[in-house]
Amino acid sequence: MKLLILFCLIFTTGLSSYAQHDEQTADIHDISPLFMEEKDLKVTLNYSKKDILTFSNDSTYLESNLSYMAADASLKKLKVGLRARGNYRRLYCYYLPLWLKIDKNESKGSIFEEDKKLKVVLPCLKSSQANDHVVKEFIAYKIYEIMSPYHFDTKLIYITLAEQRDGVNKDHDLLGILIQDTKKLATAYHGNIIKRHMDPNSQDPASAVRNAIFQYMIGNTDYSIAYRHNEKLFYIDDKIVPIPYDFDMSGLVNASYAVVSAIKNKPLPISKVTTRMYRGFDREEAILQEVRKEYIAKENKVYSLVDNYQSYFKDPREFKELRNYLEGFYKIIKDDKKFQNNIIKKTRSKLD
Repeated sequence: MKLLILFCLIFTTGLSSYAQHDEQTADIHDISPLFMEEKDLKVTLNYSKKDILTFSNDSTYLESNLSYMAADASLKKLKVGLRARGNYRRLYCYYLPLWLKIDKNESKGSIFEEDKKLKVVLPCLKSSQANDHVVKEFIAYKIYEIMSPYHFDTKLIYITLAEQRDGVNKDHDLLGILIQDTKKLATAYHGNIIKRHMDPNSQDPASAVRNAIFQYMIGNTDYSIAYRHNEKLFYIDDKIVPIPYDFDMSGLVNASYAVVSAIKNKPLPISKVTTRMYRGFDREEAILQEVRKEYIAKENKVYSLVDNYQSYFKDPREFKELRNYLEGFYKIIKDDKKFQNNIIKKTRSKLD
């Protein structure tokens, strides 16, 4: 009995140490000026979808020009490289998601000096909801920033795409997201990138559960921590940590082009992306409950974050839909029976 009590004390202490360890981790997360700056960044980027697809590939960038308004109100102009990313979006999107790369000498003295390679998220389609969908995806990134000490830094930007198409120049005023490069993230956390598949059981339990509950929260099934689909793996603080990205297929965003994920060409047993489905793996219930408490404790922070971006929405209905969707998540996670039925009983014991 004494040994049993001792074991329980040690185990409970270990669980409570997760939160303490995360606070310490947050202190060593180095944030660059680009992502530290709170003011809105306005960028103009020369863009030709045809040229990017024709003259760039996975290792070659198309030369282009970027300009932005600096903090002193001066106009900064930079030569940059662009290439497309994402196979699905190459085929179906009007605006390509991009890799942006800036030469070291070119970036010197600019806000991009410490972030010379970035992902650029743009709307997929030309539609009245396009920018609202970008804001929703950005909010998803910022929610995960609240929930996990390990995350990609992101920045919402106003971007004018100066498009050259069929000999005609046209400007598109869009919202976009800048996402920290993977190597930069590893450096910021003093960790290393893992470039191979890893069994979910080898990954840090608390980090994996935070990830899985977050994906359930935003209604996203388009990911895999085992096969690194829309997930990056890092070795940080002596543990393997999955960090998610790309949430435009989630129910939270609810884009018109979003489809339910298929596993080995077999669709999941849900008919629409707004239907939540827990995809996390078996973990000790104590860890699930501990992470559950974290999410509940941060509910007001989530709503405060969402409300701070209300003015960015063009359509008030899109904002209301987003907030209602998150409220639906909290109704589940705060109810013992619903949490048991929708999450604990839905954990996976094997890869599929």
